Formats: sequence, structure tokens, C-alpha cells
Amino acid sequence: MDISSIRKDYSLKSLDINNVNKDPFQQFSAWFQEAIESKVLEVNAMTLSTLGKDGFPNGRIVLLKDVDYGFVFFTNYSSEKGEELAACPKASLTFFWPELERQVRIMGRVEKVSDELSDEYYFSRPVGSQIGAWASPQSKKIGSREVLNEKQAEFEGLFQREKITRPPHWGGYRILPKRLEFWQGRPSRLHDRIMFEKNESGSWTISRLAP
Repeated sequence: MDISSIRKDYSLKSLDINNVNKDPFQQFSAWFQEAIESKVLEVNAMTLSTLGKDGFPNGRIVLLKDVDYGFVFFTNYSSEKGEELAACPKASLTFFWPELERQVRIMGRVEKVSDELSDEYYFSRPVGSQIGAWASPQSKKIGSREVLNEKQAEFEGLFQREKITRPPHWGGYRILPKRLEFWQGRPSRLHDRIMFEKNESGSWTISRLAP
């Protein structure tokens, strides 16, 4: 296989600095809605990158679950990503929607969402997923799949007798962006890149980047 010969020329759309919404959240909303209408596979899947304790960047796919004044996802606070965010509450997100030849990159500080918001989302999930949050010691080494099966059975039995609650180690994070970049694929690798940077005043500076 000649990996170096794999390439795709992008030509669907363009992105002009004079046409983007001056509010990056509105620009993201417009692109996200277009991605939904285009039936992008796993439209809310995003790469979350954190800083590992060893100093190496660490990325994995998580799911966007809300956009308010930040970008919200949920996970186990005791997981690898949770421990990394506790040590360094900064992260980046990357969305890639190949059907539209688009990418969005977001960088910012991270905070935990309120207990109320974590509860609201937790109890909207299927019961199996609620129990899974109790059963899985996320990111920890386990001896076999049977460990998970036994934990799942244990908590299924417990919550047949008791009302299910949200685990104290499970909840949401919100990334508060300081920089967002909207990338539109263009021919000859001369892509359109429009960057929003947040100023100390809270306003946004918009710039075009070279591809």
C-alpha cells in the first residue's frame, strides 16, 4: 500500500472572512446544523485533547452534548481524561465533517458543569448507560471482560432494590473557548481558515490564516 499517494482534492465550498458570522458560536451553530442536514456520520463526535501527566498530548473521541457559553461533554471524573483535566484544566476539541470538507478546532479553559446539569443529562440516558457509569472503572486496568460483566450485574441487582443515583465520579465538563478555527477544504491544498480569538474585553478578533 502506497500511503503517500492517498489524497483528496476539496472543492465543495469556500469560506470568506467577510461572510462568517461575527459570533463564533453562531457560526458553529450554522455549520453544525448544516452537518446534521447533510447526515454527517456521528455529527457530534469530536476529538478531545488534554495534556498527559507525562507531558504528552492525549486525544480521544467524545460526544458533544450541549453548546451554551461553552462546549459540553460528560465523562467519568476519575478517568484518565478527568485526572488530566484536574491537573491542567485546558483542552482542545476537533470536529471533522468529511462530507462537507470541514473542520472546526476549539481551544480553551475547562470547568465542571453544575450538578443540576449533570443530573439532567445523566437521567436522560438509557438505564443501561446509567448503570454502566457505575460499573466501569474507566481507564483503569482490569483483568478481563468478566470484571465488567460482574460489576454490571452487581449494580443491576442493587438498583432493582434502590433508586438509581448519579455516581459522584461522573458528570460534565464545559470548554470555554479562547480560540476557534473554521477550516473549509479548497483545491490544491489552499484551504480557507478563519480564526476567532477572544480579547480581554470579551469581544472576538477574526483573522484569516494561511493554509
